[in-house]
Amino acid sequence: MIRGRGRMVQFVSDHAVTSEASHGPDSTPRRDPFVLDVRSLGRRPGTMSEVHRTVTTTDKLGVEMIGIPAGSEVDLDLRLESVSEGILVTGTVCGETSGQCARCLEPIDGTVTVFLTELFAYRDSVTEQTTEEDDVHRIVDDRIDLEQSIIDAVAMELPMSPLCSPDCPGLCQVCGIRLAVAEPGHAHELIDPRWAGLANKFAELAPDEKSETDGNPDDQERRD
Repeated sequence: MIRGRGRMVQFVSDHAVTSEASHGPDSTPRRDPFVLDVRSLGRRPGTMSEVHRTVTTTDKLGVEMIGIPAGSEVDLDLRLESVSEGILVTGTVCGETSGQCARCLEPIDGTVTVFLTELFAYRDSVTEQTTEEDDVHRIVDDRIDLEQSIIDAVAMELPMSPLCSPDCPGLCQVCGIRLAVAEPGHAHELIDPRWAGLANKFAELAPDEKSETDGNPDDQERRD
């Protein structure tokens, strides 16, 4: 124990705050890797524990076009502190991301790191009694569930329209080729749909008119 700022602070070792996933050699992993058992912290303000571990996600975390895929490893580097109203969780969550460029649809990957600051309220605390159900996280059966906090933080950190590069030109709207790998000056001659039928008609008549002109010198003279 150490004393600081007029209060006693007790540090609890990491193994005292357990997750829903067991870690023994013969243990069976439980369902949610983001649930932590905080019974060891008690309701003693100032009691703290540091959590450093890697867990595996059961579902994708992120937005539609990019996120941490299901089955990926996520690093937790957190501090849990008992305060008068509940358990204050602070720290970082980091994972590898995978997705698609919003312009050219090429696969992209990277890393996302989010910073958490979340209070989990005791059941009979003032915070729990005066806050709407959806506006505060609660401690349930001496456990805290970090999943929704992490989902929200990752979704806010990732771009809704990720790009493979800031200047990605996207896809050709006519043939769908990636413009980044297309030949220089790649373009298509487009005809206004209103004139497409007339253009096709001229294309059909042109060969006949040419053959008639080439085969009749008198017609050519009269034209001159």
